[in-house]
Amino acid sequence: MQGVSLEQADAMIPDGASVMIGGFMGVGTPERMVDELVRQEKRGLTVIANDTAMPGVGIGKLVTARLVAKAIVSHIGLNPETQQRMLAGEMDVELVPQGTLIERIRAGGHGLGGVLTPTGVGTVVEKGKQKIAVNGKDYLLETALRADFALVNAFLADYLGNLAYALTARNFNPMIAMAADTVIAEADNIVPVGVIAPDHVVTPAPIVDYLVAQG
Repeated sequence: MQGVSLEQADAMIPDGASVMIGGFMGVGTPERMVDELVRQEKRGLTVIANDTAMPGVGIGKLVTARLVAKAIVSHIGLNPETQQRMLAGEMDVELVPQGTLIERIRAGGHGLGGVLTPTGVGTVVEKGKQKIAVNGKDYLLETALRADFALVNAFLADYLGNLAYALTARNFNPMIAMAADTVIAEADNIVPVGVIAPDHVVTPAPIVDYLVAQG
């Protein structure tokens, strides 16, 4: 794990990159890194997340700045701007059932090709997907999801990069940390090694590539 400034962290992300971003309606989203993406005007991003939050919050800031080319999400959040851009054909939005979305990310992080799920069978969700029968029941093959970068928010990080999360802010963060080529973490508090008890570590240091220094 390497410590970097906020500017250095986001400078590593090129235009057109695929980026997983933690959070649920902005809770648990690495806001400082999102703000820096807006400042650096990183364009054409494919964002994989639970939702697009709302204007002025979390991923909603990227939508407002027109930096998102495609969003793979379970819902658009409370974000009329995402809806407007989607209907106007200015932004591609792939809606994935929430359980399916996190399972696809989990599969990507654990080296699996995908998962079988009955969710969506017989609906528009199955369009273009392989259907597999197991013991007489139909399932859809949902392929694994990975990204170039994962932007993770933690409550605690130690000097090695071990991460611990606070309550519901944990949400997607641990899963996306497993499913990206490069993991950049932002923490509310950076503490000496040993402050985080071993059994409280959720994302271990070897998974984290970069830790953003506190501003």
